[in-house]
Amino acid sequence: MLKVYLAGEIHTNWREEIIDNCKKQNLDIQFSSPVTDHPSSDDCGVEILGAEEKNIWKDRKGANINSIRTKKSIKDSDVVVVKFGEKYKQWNAAFDAGICICIK
Repeated sequence: MLKVYLAGEIHTNWREEIIDNCKKQNLDIQFSSPVTDHPSSDDCGVEILGAEEKNIWKDRKGANINSIRTKKSIKDSDVVVVKFGEKYKQWNAAFDAGICICIK
C-alpha cells in the first residue's frame, strides 16, 4: 500500500478529487492530510493543553500541535503532494514543502 500525504491549500476540494479518482481506479493508496476544518485546527492546542488568555499563545499552542502532527504524517508517507493555492497566503503549503526537504 502506498501512503500519500496531501498537503497545502485547504480552500478547495482538490483532495477529494484525487482520492475519488484513485478509488475509481482501485489503487491501493492510503491518504492522509492536515486538519482542514479551521476551528478544529486553530483550537487543538487549547483543547489539549488548556485555555489561554491571549490569542497569540492560543495560536502558538495550536500551531505547535499541528506541526507535530504534520511532521509525523509526512515522515510516515511514501509520497507527499503539496498544492499551492491562488488565494490567501500559502504559508502552510510552504511549511509542509520545507518539512519534506528536512524529513525525506
